Amino acid sequence: MKIGGLQRVSLIDYPGKICAILFTQGCDFRCPYCHNPELVNPDLYEECIPEDEIFSFLERRRGKLDAVTITGGEPTVQPDLVEFARRVKKMGYLVKIDTNGSRPEVLKKLIDRKLVDYIAMDVKAPLEKYRKICKANVNYDNIRRSIKMIMDSGVEYEFRTTVVKSLLTGDDLQKIGNEILGARLYVLQKFVPSKSLDERFLAKTTYSDKYFETLKEKLGNYVHCVVVR
Repeated sequence: MKIGGLQRVSLIDYPGKICAILFTQGCDFRCPYCHNPELVNPDLYEECIPEDEIFSFLERRRGKLDAVTITGGEPTVQPDLVEFARRVKKMGYLVKIDTNGSRPEVLKKLIDRKLVDYIAMDVKAPLEKYRKICKANVNYDNIRRSIKMIMDSGVEYEFRTTVVKSLLTGDDLQKIGNEILGARLYVLQKFVPSKSLDERFLAKTTYSDKYFETLKEKLGNYVHCVVVR
């Protein structure tokens, strides 16, 4: 696993659990607002943290941490993600995976082998705007497959969208709501221009708190629970 970063403790990333966060290096999308450019742009890569160091840390934290979140970048592009998750599970940790949903075949292995306890999938846009927003040749069928697989998996999950005002309209978000119709949880993430893959997005904004409340009310017609972060 190419691990580009480690956050030793988080009280908010895995709902209701204390977790460590592992940041994998590499992504198949190039979303301009991405807040982890050092994990996406190869020119910004730093030396990876050795797996032995990660597992030594996790061994020392047994009984103090509940879970491990594997995020990115995009974890599912890592060829040894499944085996890595297996090792983490064998240590007694819960495993959360953050994903863009581009590789449903990897998610299927994790789900079928009971190696993941929580999945957070970023739904970037309505399908027709995916390639424009992600700056990648996105396979729309894979996105839909991942959404359905996650919803049918029996694993705890959430869908989430980072909301940049210049990229997504209220109508766009309702189209996303229709794609995830019946989902248990949909999280609207306010874009914060502190760091981005495309530096021009440091000047971009998101919607007002009042408008987010309106969005939350409208999207409640599509999913069971909507949260604004």
